[in-house]
Amino acid sequence: MQTLQNWRIESADDICRLTLDKPGGGQNVLSGEVMAELGAALDEIERAQPGALFICSGKARGFIAGADVGEFSAIENAQQAADLLATAHGVIDRLEALSLPSVALINGHCLGGGLELALACDYRVACDAPEIRIGLPEVRLGIHPGFGGVARLIETIGALAAMDLMLSGRGVPPRTAKRLGIVDHAVPLRQLERTARYVIAGNARSRRRRHRVGGWKRLLNHAPLRAIVANVLHKKIAGMVDPEHYPAPYRLLELWRRHGGKRGALLKAEQASVAQLITTPTSRNLVKVFFLREALKKAGGSSQGQGRRCEHVHVVGAGVMGGDIAAWCALRGLSATLHDQNPQALAHANRRAHDLFKRKLKSPRRVQRAMDRFHIDLAGQGARRADVVIEAIVENADAKMSVFSELQKIARPDALLATNTSSIPLETLIQSLSAPERLVGLHFFNPVAKMQLVEIVTADATAAQAAATAAAFAGRIGRLPVPVKSGPGFLVNRILTPYLLEAVTLLDEGVPAPAIDRAATQFGMLMGPVTLADTVGLDICLRVAQNLSAAAADVPAALQQKVEAGELGKKTGQGFYKWVGGKAQKGKGADDAGTPAAADIQDRLVFRYLNEALACLHEGVVEQPNQLDAALVFGAGFAPFRGGPINYIAEQGQDNLLRKLRALQAQYGERFKPCAGWGAFESGV
Repeated sequence: MQTLQNWRIESADDICRLTLDKPGGGQNVLSGEVMAELGAALDEIERAQPGALFICSGKARGFIAGADVGEFSAIENAQQAADLLATAHGVIDRLEALSLPSVALINGHCLGGGLELALACDYRVACDAPEIRIGLPEVRLGIHPGFGGVARLIETIGALAAMDLMLSGRGVPPRTAKRLGIVDHAVPLRQLERTARYVIAGNARSRRRRHRVGGWKRLLNHAPLRAIVANVLHKKIAGMVDPEHYPAPYRLLELWRRHGGKRGALLKAEQASVAQLITTPTSRNLVKVFFLREALKKAGGSSQGQGRRCEHVHVVGAGVMGGDIAAWCALRGLSATLHDQNPQALAHANRRAHDLFKRKLKSPRRVQRAMDRFHIDLAGQGARRADVVIEAIVENADAKMSVFSELQKIARPDALLATNTSSIPLETLIQSLSAPERLVGLHFFNPVAKMQLVEIVTADATAAQAAATAAAFAGRIGRLPVPVKSGPGFLVNRILTPYLLEAVTLLDEGVPAPAIDRAATQFGMLMGPVTLADTVGLDICLRVAQNLSAAAADVPAALQQKVEAGELGKKTGQGFYKWVGGKAQKGKGADDAGTPAAADIQDRLVFRYLNEALACLHEGVVEQPNQLDAALVFGAGFAPFRGGPINYIAEQGQDNLLRKLRALQAQYGERFKPCAGWGAFESGV
């Protein structure tokens, strides 16, 4: 047989072990070469006819992460995509049709094409580690499963559970996968092969029936019930994503509605649908966003070797941000001490931490272990032994400088000193330090448990070692670090502020808040600006705006009035919206008479955003356009399917957008004056 570069075939005890170990990476992906070699390996297995087949991974911490996303960009048209999909389907169909029983030994993440391959096996045994995820996340790349996963997952666990996983793109831990029926066993890693042998011993030379679900789950594949359920699911996803922005979930739902229960037709239609979707601008841009994420993850990982190792973090300030930062660090395995002079604030932070651990960890034993790592520190003694000390108190320069003046006296000389300020330049804060090179910004975003981005803010005085340690720390706790130069508002808040202030200006003009939010979400923003301002906190928005504005007149009066009235948004239950149970009560104000055209509202919001983004790039707040795009997608909810603001400018054409911006300047004034970055714009994307 041909020499295989990615697979190993080993036989013992009448069992063939087929191991995927793709060279040159820490994880396995299903590239075209990998799939071609799998076909060759199946030729050999069919000739040898062993008693059973085990499909394994040679990677220590992963099974198969999915298709090789890097190959997506080489696909030029739908026909080329269809040919590649047909080849992959042929190989996986052959695996499913083997005359011997097969078991997938899932020792780590099993996602996308990896799960589709595993579903073609008769049995699946997974390592029961809570960090492992099993799922079909293709919708996050603007497509849906394309290697037969649509039909096989529905057959395996039923249409409702399968559609829930595929439409959301979420992965589940092995125990949940076992409960759903995706895997047959979830066991400790050391028992993985023993369990696979047990499965084979009990089912020697037998094949599992293809259609495994029965009862009411099977009834859902009948046409009348399919139509009813599909309509319900359609309404559900319509409340979350726009079909013009994200067509894949709607295509997936339509596939099942039309072809559910007809395996051959569903498999064929799945290929044709993905072949069309994979060449759309949405998919191209979501693939770009995927690689933006991977680049930031790599930056955090590569910094691990340059920065100092962090095992203990000390946080000063038990407000929502400080408490949640400490809790997240404990969740991710660090020892965290949280200091505040207010016992009530510490008690509240402790409750929030416990709620987070219960929500994320499920198991009471794991929750208790996380709580054991989370320490309330009224005396502030944790600062003496911490590797990283983070200040997260009120957004006041004098107060922060006072804290750092004391911290430098008690913190270890090699400890990183960091601030979570959202807008105060580091140049101001380092005046309180005798060793200014120690200070770095670690700017988290609210809510900490959901927002992936952390701005790594440096001043000219910041040591390279401190910046590397900060990036490594962010990577260590599963966050995406982006390097940013110090300046008022840094990057994300600086770009968001004109956008949010324009929304408040529209409110001042009498435009209903829901109409403003709707215009932004119709563009593709994950959250409207009024909702975003209320969520961040109007007091924080005001302080950032004051730090950025050259004159008080630049800040709309409505924002100042809300803060003076104590109506700070979600955290107080009243801002521009009333908040009940954590949800904004928006009503139907968007339909009020006299509301400007949605396109005009949208242009005013978006062009303030784009103009400031180009100004930041031009001024070197970040070095690369991709860094800016990543920061705004992951830190501010910029429309992911557009690939980031700089990518959007490149796609739409600078000249076309500049004409619109100048028209807005003529109509609404100098706040729309094009920045110097338009003249020097080069996308670099």
